[in-house]
Amino acid sequence: MAKYKNSFRCVIISPKNLIFENEVNSLFITGDRTEYEILAYHYPLIGLVQQGDIVIDWKVRVPVRSGILRFFANECTILVEETKKTMSAAQQPADQAVKH
Repeated sequence: MAKYKNSFRCVIISPKNLIFENEVNSLFITGDRTEYEILAYHYPLIGLVQQGDIVIDWKVRVPVRSGILRFFANECTILVEETKKTMSAAQQPADQAVKH
């Protein structure tokens, strides 16, 4: 019997830093038209991310100014413009980015 994986890979990057990279169960994002939650095996999606927080697994918040999101093949890649709060948290080298 096939094993169901209830998570997906999430990568949040800016032009200067890798901000987050790990397997997650959910993302809550403020989009250009509404707020939405992405779960594993979501329908393929490309969308805009508005200023606010990207909430990961209802535990971790990543503040962003704006960005673009792509969800395809159970992998979510988000390219963001950082806020000052994001930059202070992401000043670490890429191999020490937020991993939970």
